[in-house]
Amino acid sequence: MEAANYDILVIGGGNAAMAAAISAARLGVQRILVLEAAPPHLRGGNSRHTRNFRCMHTTPLETMPETYPEEEYWEDLLRVTGGQTNEQLARMAIRKSEGTYEWMKAQGVRFQPALGGTLQLSRTAAFYLGGGKALLNAYYRTAQKLGIEVKYEAVVTEVDIKDGRFNGATYTYKGDTHKVSSRSVVFAAGGFESNFEWLEKEWGPPAKNFLCRGTKYNMGACLRMLLDKGAKAIGDPTQGHMVAIDARAPKWDGGISTRVDAVSFGIVVNKNGQRFYDEGEDFWPKRYAIWGRLVAGQPDQIGFVIVDNKSVGRFMPPVFPPIGAKSLEELAGKLELDPAALRSTVDEFNKAVKPGTFDITVLDDCHTEGLKVNKTHWARTIEEPPFYSYPVRPGVTFTYLGVTVNDKSQIIMNDGKPATNMVAAGEIMAGNVLGKGYLAGIGMTIGAVFGRIAGEEAARQVKN
Repeated sequence: MEAANYDILVIGGGNAAMAAAISAARLGVQRILVLEAAPPHLRGGNSRHTRNFRCMHTTPLETMPETYPEEEYWEDLLRVTGGQTNEQLARMAIRKSEGTYEWMKAQGVRFQPALGGTLQLSRTAAFYLGGGKALLNAYYRTAQKLGIEVKYEAVVTEVDIKDGRFNGATYTYKGDTHKVSSRSVVFAAGGFESNFEWLEKEWGPPAKNFLCRGTKYNMGACLRMLLDKGAKAIGDPTQGHMVAIDARAPKWDGGISTRVDAVSFGIVVNKNGQRFYDEGEDFWPKRYAIWGRLVAGQPDQIGFVIVDNKSVGRFMPPVFPPIGAKSLEELAGKLELDPAALRSTVDEFNKAVKPGTFDITVLDDCHTEGLKVNKTHWARTIEEPPFYSYPVRPGVTFTYLGVTVNDKSQIIMNDGKPATNMVAAGEIMAGNVLGKGYLAGIGMTIGAVFGRIAGEEAARQVKN
């Protein structure tokens, strides 16, 4: 079978992949092929479920007030990762995010002010008008104008890599097997969050109760092939962007609308009716992504967010309505919890609340004292009926195990040397910046920034 020849092959079809393809084309590379595993209506990986990217800005922007300087951004990232990040690459992503705002606009992307109910994000995140699908549509329109070829439902099954050099790939397309060679390749095919067998291998039986809030096409096939071919791994396979999503969500593709943002306004209990973590530890955009892992550590990987009537309307509502009841005992029955256990937990919590000035926009002084697990901010008694609950399960967005890269997005091999003609961008290398934890919007920042860098480096490799 004769292989088709291209200058650059891009594997993946999301934010990182399209940023790379467009950047390379803007530099004059003409023969670029994008292989997207999904059909056209599901194209773009997890990017189609997004709504913003975290953006440094030293002056106010048209949709972002005030400023968000590098050091504040860095401190925010440092706090959520606990220092598990490559500072050089992280700061590069932060700095380049500022110019990425205008770059996206140049590709046809439009922005809007922060959505109502998106706590603390109006100053730090740039929101796409129309969300992730609109972002992708703009990218693909631009790619078409630039002559970039895209094949959908094209699944890479094998890569030919020898001594750190990419020679070609095999993929299936329209029921047939095809081969392609290229002078440079961009790997931007995501992590392994859709692969429940792989998740269970790393997590054990708890993974059976996980949900994947993103695309079902990120099976980790390219990541597995790269690691098997000598790419240097980075990241813990049990770390990732995992949030608490509604337990009624579908197995895949629930997206951002299934996320439950009510945690800061109430309490979270497990199936035994017991609280297990501080619901008011920090601002929600800096802590929402830890709750998936927290619930994953609970019996049967299930939790229940409990709020009362005074919190209704204060947070972004998820797609599923809450389960409501006139009393805590009635609510417990609907949730199949022990009514006495839930009542005891709530009564104990209420007695421990030290009232202050409730203000969700700051780290306020409403807290509890004397509990085994105190709530440090936004603590209010839960006593005003009706009472409501959202059942939650771990929702995996993307995994942090990936390939090591340098500041040119070149893949580093096990011998410590950069690959000759292989670069990576997006989730497949996000573990270089995200060792653990998550900061709202930074996944799209990593994808766009390193996608642009990868495209520029691939173009350089072709021209040299």
